[in-house]
Amino acid sequence: MAASVALSAAAAALVLTIGPLQSALFGPSGLTAVGWVVTFAPLALVIIIGAGAERLSGAAARALLALYAMLFGLSVGVLFIGLTGSSIVATFLIAASAFAVLGTIGLTTRRDLSGLGSFLTIVLVGLIVAMLVNLFLRSARLDLGVAAVGVLLFAGLTAYDTQRLKRLYDERMPTSDSATTSLGALTLYLDFLNLFLSLLRFTGRRR
Repeated sequence: MAASVALSAAAAALVLTIGPLQSALFGPSGLTAVGWVVTFAPLALVIIIGAGAERLSGAAARALLALYAMLFGLSVGVLFIGLTGSSIVATFLIAASAFAVLGTIGLTTRRDLSGLGSFLTIVLVGLIVAMLVNLFLRSARLDLGVAAVGVLLFAGLTAYDTQRLKRLYDERMPTSDSATTSLGALTLYLDFLNLFLSLLRFTGRRR
């Protein structure tokens, strides 16, 4: 999971430092055709990894996870254009600290968080729908509302998923080379990156 985050950070840095790459993804009118492909390709990869988790080899799952992290980093790099580096770093540290605390809670709490999973899944579906709607409405208020819900949602999912994956490990004892391990890493990666991006809506500062 940490390696995936590092790969995404490297890909985002490339977008910010390489002009031609930035232009290939983002133009005067917004995302280019390539930019849209890069933005939505990770969704297809998530479906592939999730659907084939039991059939994929460990090497294939890790390769898909690395590809996902790279593509996600490229799309995130576009969002960083125009933001100050200090606000990005500060937000990353806040998200990392929160993730560590919430993950520790998920690992150590004796309270069963499984009942929280269904509720959070419903909220996640609603959040995705709201984000898609706002692609057309472009409402600043709705965008902030989505970000606020996102912070709470992915904070809850971090604790829930950490506990769920701990139980999965205790039951199956997957090896580090299994596809199950890569799927678990992807789950925590998505929780962290979405928590970070939701916080960035409030803490990101323009240049």
